[in-house]
This record gives sequence, structure tokens and C-alpha cells, in this order.
Amino acid sequence: MVIDCHVHLCATVSPNGRMSKKLLGSVPFKFMRWRLGLDPAGERFDSDLVSLVDRLIVDTPTLHAAVMLAFDAVYDHEGHRDDANTHLYVSNDYVAKVAREHSARMLFGASVHPYRTDAVAELERCAAMGAALIKWLPIVQNFNPADPLCEPFYEALAALNIPLLCHTGGEHSLPTLDKNVADPNLLIPALRRGVKVIMAHCGTHSYPGEADYLPNFVRLAKEYEHCYGDTAALDLPTRSYAYNTILKDKIVNQKIVHGSDWPILPVPPTTKIGVLESLHAWAETNWIKRDIDIKRALGFDDNYWNRAATIVRKPT
Repeated sequence: MVIDCHVHLCATVSPNGRMSKKLLGSVPFKFMRWRLGLDPAGERFDSDLVSLVDRLIVDTPTLHAAVMLAFDAVYDHEGHRDDANTHLYVSNDYVAKVAREHSARMLFGASVHPYRTDAVAELERCAAMGAALIKWLPIVQNFNPADPLCEPFYEALAALNIPLLCHTGGEHSLPTLDKNVADPNLLIPALRRGVKVIMAHCGTHSYPGEADYLPNFVRLAKEYEHCYGDTAALDLPTRSYAYNTILKDKIVNQKIVHGSDWPILPVPPTTKIGVLESLHAWAETNWIKRDIDIKRALGFDDNYWNRAATIVRKPT
């Protein structure tokens, strides 16, 4: 069973979620809005976006399901919600509802900020709603995964057998609050407690000149049995250098999970797959399918395509 473990939803209508004016005015979001043909000021933006991604999954016959990701707000060290610094919020209830309504193709990816005073309770509530994994983006949600405040959350994740999909490396699609929490090493406390961790983007940088944490991911993937990395956004020219490592290292190659990072643009790496395969990929307007076409051309094996299904938590 092929599962894309990394697909984003946005939400603009309360209580589904919100997007800040800074995000709405950003170049990446303006490009996404233009490419998808959706008006974020329109009343039907949320439902139209869901209908679009559902159609893209249906039109990708080699993909069986995708994990839709919620995105929690920013919280401070005292557990208070910080709306001023929250640029994207997509509620757990909304994504759980979307997943229920499209249960044949969509899984519920929850998001719980670990500094919340009710973090463990919210995790347990999401588990009861069928959460397949928990999504974090620390440099945007403004927390340190190595903070002792996260330890009770890790214990609960391990007990519930819910994997953690955590962004590692750089990020420029969303406003960044703390670039110093991008290092995969900060997730060692989770790994030591037995949490299955999927390190999104394998620690790659999003722009040249940023810190490159790919070597740290490689070391952790070899050291911890339950440490994985996903291929989300690795088609971007600034991240595709990771393919040289993850495809050639036999041990690391067996720790890689399929993820697209839709609606991020997949750019065919011509130097790696050749001109003809690149032209074929550019001709594909369904970006979820294009991402799959690129990775098949790169030579990922059957274990890669089926690995996410062995890691994500199945609804009961």
C-alpha cells in the first residue's frame, strides 16, 4: 500500500483554522494560490482545496492514500497560545473531519504543540479520532524538540505508538521564528524514548548557505532503528542533493519514507533522471503524480513505496 505521509491542507474559515496577513502576502503562498486557482478570500477556499487534493489523489492510480496534515498554533513556554506569531493554523478537528469524509483516500495527520498545558490530553483525543501521526515544524511553531517540556509528550507518543513527523532543516515557505531548532539531533530525546520519528526533508537546507543537517540525519538513521526520513520537497533544486546520499547508502535507503509536501512544486532533477524523464515529469500537471514519477525515475524500490504504510498508525 502506497501512502504519501506528507500532504498539507490550509484553512481560512474559523474554526477550521487561519492564515496571517503575512503568510497570505508571501511569495510562496501567492504562487500556490495562482497555481491552484483558488481564492483564499473566498468562502469556499477550504472545501475547494480539499476537493482539489482529493481529485489529485484519485488521478494518481499508484497512490492509495495520503496523510492530511493539521498544523497547531504557536504556544509559549507557559503554555499560552501565541496568536501574534501564529501564521498558519489548521485545526485537528477540521482535518479529522476531512479524513473521515474521505476515509478511502485520506488519513488524519494531527498536530499538537508540546508546550500546550493540555498537550498530552490533546494527543490522546487525536488518537481517539484516528490520528495516523503527529506533525511538527519547530522552526515555525517556535519550540525546541530537546526541551524537557517535550518529555511527557514523547512518553505518550511511545505509549500510543503514534509516529512523529518532524520538519528538519531549513524552511522558507512559512515565516520562521527560530532557525536554531532545525537540527535532527534535537530529536534524540524522542528516539531514546522509543518514538518512531520521521525526519521530514532528511535535514536538508532550503537555500544554499544554510546549515546542512543531512549528515546528522544519516548518522541517526543508522544509529536508531525507528529513525526515518521522508522525501518531502526533495525535488526542489535546493534539496535534491540529498538523493546522492539516500539512494547510494544501503542502510539509509532502507529508512526513507514517501512524502510529497504537496502543494510544494516538484522540480525534476534533470542531472539525475535525464532529459527525457524530466520533460515527461514537467508535462504532468498533477503535482502529486509528478512527484511520484520523479521518484520512480530516480529508482526508489518497492520497499520505499510501501514503507509509510508500515509506520503510520492505522485507524481502529
